[in-house]
Parts: sequence; structure tokens; C-alpha cells
Amino acid sequence: MAVAAPVRDELHRLRARVPQLTGALAASVDGLVIAHDTPGVEPEGLAALTAAALGVSVRIADATGQGELRELLVRGVRGYVAAYAAGRSAVLTLLAEDRVNVGRLHLEGRRAGARIGELIDAAPPRQETAPAPAGNGRPARQRPVRTPRVLRTPPASPDPPGTQTPPTGMSTTMES
Repeated sequence: MAVAAPVRDELHRLRARVPQLTGALAASVDGLVIAHDTPGVEPEGLAALTAAALGVSVRIADATGQGELRELLVRGVRGYVAAYAAGRSAVLTLLAEDRVNVGRLHLEGRRAGARIGELIDAAPPRQETAPAPAGNGRPARQRPVRTPRVLRTPPASPDPPGTQTPPTGMSTTMES
């Protein structure tokens, strides 16, 4: 994907702004890696797990009438995993140490998710083809595969830290 290099650059800048981040990954909502900076963590597995967690979280938000899912936070004994909407069809997943300032994590994660979403949404749609039917000898018809849209990125706040107004809509937090 042509957008991978600028997205990877954004992930590196995000990790520089929040030193307690131990990894960052941008993936499609169906679990395909777009770009990553995840030392020591398999990006394909993390993308797949994020997609599964988002699926359950979207259902919880819908079942409880909380609106569209915007973010997910999981707290473990050694740190956090946070997932943020990144445009119409992608998600930003961040791994952070337990000592991270969670407010700063949310602020930077939301902003980076909005920027990454803009990069991904502006890229031309990827056209994949369906495989040819087996055994009929005819060439396969070219059919585009659509990416599902389940997340909405909140608008990036231009306010400086400490003066940000709370976002509207759903904010889902799951802690272990």
C-alpha cells in the first residue's frame, strides 16, 4: 500500500512524542497491517487481535445504545493497549508502559488516529480481485473487494493540552 511510508513516519513521530509507548500499529478494521513500529510484537497477530476486539466492542456499544465506537482501552498489569479510530476503515493500536499518562495517551492517540485516517482515506482505494473459479477454464471477473466501515474518527482538537473540551459521542474503555 502506497500510504504505508507516511503512516509509518506518523507512528515514529507519535512514539517520539510519547516516550512511554512501546509500540504502534496502523491496521485495517479487518485486521490487515498497514504500517507498524512494534518491536518484540508480531504485527500481524496484533492487527488480527485488534480487529477481533473491535468487533466485540462495536457490538457492546451498539447493544447498549452508546453510538459508534471511537476507542478502546485495555489495562494489564504491565501496561496498556489502546485502539483509536483512524478514518473510515482503519484503526491505530498503541502499546504503552504502565507509567504512561493515560490522558496524554488519549490526546496523542486521538490526534494521530485522525492524521493517519486522513492519510488512509485520501489514498486511492485498493482493488483486490476475487480468485478464479476452479475448473471452468474461463478467466475470473475482476471484482473489487470493499473494506468495511465501522469506526468514526472524532475531529482532531486544535486546543492545546489542558484546554481540550471533551469529545462528543462514545468512548469505550475496557480494563482488565
